[in-house]
Amino acid sequence: MKIIDVSKHNGAIDWIKVRSSGIDGVIIRAGFGKVTSQKDIMFEANYRGALETGLHIGAYWYSYALTADEAVQEANTFLECIKGKKFDLPLYFDIEEEKHVKLGKKLCTEIVAAFCNTVEKAGYFVGVYSFDSFFATNLDADIQKRYSCWVARVDGKPPQSCTSYGMWQYSWKGKINGVSGDVDMNDCYKDFSGTIRRSGLNGYSRTDTYNVTAKIGGVTSEKAVTIFSACTSMGMTVTQEKD
Repeated sequence: MKIIDVSKHNGAIDWIKVRSSGIDGVIIRAGFGKVTSQKDIMFEANYRGALETGLHIGAYWYSYALTADEAVQEANTFLECIKGKKFDLPLYFDIEEEKHVKLGKKLCTEIVAAFCNTVEKAGYFVGVYSFDSFFATNLDADIQKRYSCWVARVDGKPPQSCTSYGMWQYSWKGKINGVSGDVDMNDCYKDFSGTIRRSGLNGYSRTDTYNVTAKIGGVTSEKAVTIFSACTSMGMTVTQEKD
């Protein structure tokens, strides 16, 4: 899927044009920091516009946390800002500040885990965003196994340090109808929407699934062909045998 990510810096967006440009979804910045006054001023408008045009929607929170306790505060603020909304793409913790780089691997890993665990316990599918090398220098390898990763690398080469990622931000200079100026471009490789909806996360109710086995006999070859076509059109696996 083709995904853009946006914030107040992208200004007012024409979401109908965005959808018509072949974009499948969007990750919207909900805000940053520890207090609700830092909610992104365009978050509500961006969410509403994306929802009305049928785009897949996720959100992210930009972090300034320097301790695990501060990360928990940011997570709770994030949860307050997104309350009552549904997201069929993950919710991401954005950690990329120069101050974070200087903290080292142990503390950055604790910060990511504190934020993500808090949001996860509230019933959301969470992930972590950063630039490619940050995953090697500042995060334990287990982070890539524990949470879904969204990685930025914009030099035309695929990510090298983050090797397990569901989404790759490959450009900061995208041009899309409906968005003035540059916009971040991403490729999404996983069926997040299906997983989230089936699991009842991100504001959705759990969807139970069933296996159905059916058998019919004593039909003519013509009727068998008709039944075969009808069943396969519904995604069923069909075998056909003579009586």
